[in-house]
Order: sequence, then structure tokens, then C-alpha cells
Amino acid sequence: MDIDFNKETYHSTTHGELSLSGIISKIKEFLEEQPELEYSLVIGTDSHEKNTVIKSRNKTKEINLVTAILIHRKGFGGKYFWRRQNKKNIHSLREKIYAETITSLTFASVFVPLFQEALNGKSLKYNLEIHVDVGEHGATREMIKEVVGMVTGSGFVAKTKPESYGASYVADKHT
Repeated sequence: MDIDFNKETYHSTTHGELSLSGIISKIKEFLEEQPELEYSLVIGTDSHEKNTVIKSRNKTKEINLVTAILIHRKGFGGKYFWRRQNKKNIHSLREKIYAETITSLTFASVFVPLFQEALNGKSLKYNLEIHVDVGEHGATREMIKEVVGMVTGSGFVAKTKPESYGASYVADKHT
């Protein structure tokens, strides 16, 4: 199932419902307010299992995925936006973590070129990070190398728990 991120609805507690171009515009404005400062641009996805649907003796697990897009002005706060989608046939923790990571990477592959185009050559100081909901403690510790490898292999910087607040706190808040 291909997603057209340009047709999706995004949410913001500050700005209400927005399109992808609306998010890009708001982030660009935020960066331009104080261009001399340093920023983090963060993309992270978290999920929670929804009710199990039983069809013809087969159990179909569905998860609610929330992708958060944050712009953080280091030391001075920030803004965030999020979108929600559902994904079926997730049967294990590994599949869930892969779905979260792939969702963030897929979104980033669409968002980043559009964002760079909107900046129109301006060199504003921001670090792009993909936050993955895995960490050294708990059941996901065995997957850290795999998902960090997926992110870095796609050309992005990966952050894991406890530094992955985009996924483990912000996106989690809306799942």
C-alpha cells in the first residue's frame, strides 16, 4: 500500500490540521525566526496494537502508527506535527519495530526533498534525525543494530532510547 503523504492530513496542537506543504511552511518559518540558532529536525514513529480482527480462523493484528515531525530550537523549545495510519498483519515485536522504522524512513524520503526545495538554497542550521523506539533495556535491545543499520544505510542519523524522544515520547502520546 503506497501512501501519498501530500494527500494526508497532519495535526498540530498549535496550528490544527495541515497539509504536508503546510507543515513545511511552518517549519521553515520557525527556522527563519532565529536562523543563527541550531535546530534539530526529528522524524519518529511509534505504534500501539489495536483490537485483533478474526477473519476465517485467521487472526489479523492491526497497529495504530503515529509519525511525529518535530522542529526543536536547541534550548528554546519547538513545535511538532503528527499523522496517524493503521497497518494490518503485524504479528511480532520485530514486525512492529520494522513497521515503525520503515514508516519513518518512507516519510523522510518524501519530506526531506520537499523541505530542501522549500528552503530554496538557504543554509539554515538543523540536524536531521530519525528516532527509533528501541533501546538497550527491554525486548527491543536485540534489534538496535538492525534498525540503526536501516536508518544509517538510508543516509540518516539514528537516535535510540533514551535519546529517541520523537518516537518514544511525542509520537507515543498520540497513538
